[in-house]
Amino acid sequence: MTIIAYRKHITRDITRELRGPEGCIELATVDGVTYVFLPASATLGEQPAEIADSITEVTLDAVTRSAIKAASPHCRLIADRMQQRIRERYSLDDEMYFNRIGSAAALDLYQPTADELHDLSAFNAHIDDVRDWGRQQRAALGL
Repeated sequence: MTIIAYRKHITRDITRELRGPEGCIELATVDGVTYVFLPASATLGEQPAEIADSITEVTLDAVTRSAIKAASPHCRLIADRMQQRIRERYSLDDEMYFNRIGSAAALDLYQPTADELHDLSAFNAHIDDVRDWGRQQRAALGL
């Protein structure tokens, strides 16, 4: 899989965009550059002359990856679904409760009971599962 970047050509009269093959996903536009996920099996065909020279393959650095993730509606949807997965099992109040227990225990200000430690461990395992799912979803987009 590949991330490609290009500049859309937009005038008052026309717009020229990438002609993407099956499975191609526009991730985001950051500072006028549009980033597109191109699956490994896909190849770009002939492109409009107005954009052809701007198409490049991108090696993502941390700053660019972060900017794409912040601007991408696909990543926002993944983040929303992660929250939904958490809220299916734990409320925001539950999350705050476990945060207080974990923080106080880490600062040696509170000694959790065995039941609290068990519940906190289950909560952390669920959060780790959700975060792993989110990472897998973003990785499937080349992020």
